Amino acid sequence: QVQLVESGGGLVQSGGSLRLSCVASRSIFGINLMGWYRQTPGKQRDLVATITRSGITNYADSAKGRFTISRDNARNTVYLQMNSLKPEDTAVYFCAAIEFGYWGQGTQVTVSS
Repeated sequence: QVQLVESGGGLVQSGGSLRLSCVASRSIFGINLMGWYRQTPGKQRDLVATITRSGITNYADSAKGRFTISRDNARNTVYLQMNSLKPEDTAVYFCAAIEFGYWGQGTQVTVSS
């Protein structure tokens, strides 16, 4: 298993940017599929973006063109760069080692109108 710790959340205005970081407790080289999910109260976690070990990415329609997922295997870190943020992006964002079902504790992102 690997423990994941997210950071970088905060309050931003609509149209602003934010970069989230997810630091793993050990090497993530052995984890092919890493990703970011988000969740609002009373709802399930929705997929935002995924990235493979080699850098192949996929995005939810809501994130395409605005968000960029990346990973630095040497630093055991996954990032989510979020640009052109909208109030609808407000949620707790979770990092995940998807193929193993490991989750971080989440970081709050709030976008004001």
